[in-house]
Amino acid sequence: MTSNVPEPIDPRQLRVSDNEREQVAERLREAAGEGRIGLDELEDRITAVYTAKTYAELEPITRDLPAGTGAAPSAAPAARPRGRWRVGGKPRRRKTFVLMGGSDNKGAWVVPKSYIAFAMMGGIELDLREAEYEAMEVTINASCIMGGIEIIVPEGLNVQVHGFGFMGGYSGTPVGPVDPGAPTVHVRGFALMGGVDVKRKPPRQPKKKDELTGNRHGHHGNRGEIEG
Repeated sequence: MTSNVPEPIDPRQLRVSDNEREQVAERLREAAGEGRIGLDELEDRITAVYTAKTYAELEPITRDLPAGTGAAPSAAPAARPRGRWRVGGKPRRRKTFVLMGGSDNKGAWVVPKSYIAFAMMGGIELDLREAEYEAMEVTINASCIMGGIEIIVPEGLNVQVHGFGFMGGYSGTPVGPVDPGAPTVHVRGFALMGGVDVKRKPPRQPKKKDELTGNRHGHHGNRGEIEG
């Protein structure tokens, strides 16, 4: 007597999601920053991540790396706004990938707890001077290959830069007094034959066109940008 019960599916043959690929790619960037893998190997492994279709193809890429320790407890209470800092907003996007193009985020956009900015042969500008924050502590993973990323931060914001450059430049932590009630922004990543620049600037002066149209969500994407 034959059975009509279908054979169970091997979980390793199930398809992976874009979010799961991003988590593995971020672990690889952390490993490179810790000196566990070199830049050439990082590029090869990230390419393998984005071409992986199943868990069986994704799992071996980080098999020789320890698990990441950067995840924060999800049950922690939401932080409340302090002074001029606006905290607790809901982000509209969590990543920006640019290939041979350009993109910028400026105005009253919300910086998520974890934001990925990656530019290859292109440029990204992130202006935080009028930004809100999803939490009191956020991380911007800013990396580029033969491209550039500029991050503009307001006076008083607590900024900690942890990136490194190879045949390129990665900015250090910008100087200046820090507001005790300000959110903390960690900037991590790498620059390969490119540059990541983090600097403080005074408040942006509104343009007349902005005042007339009320356009406060100034994300502008150009050719080569993959939204996320």
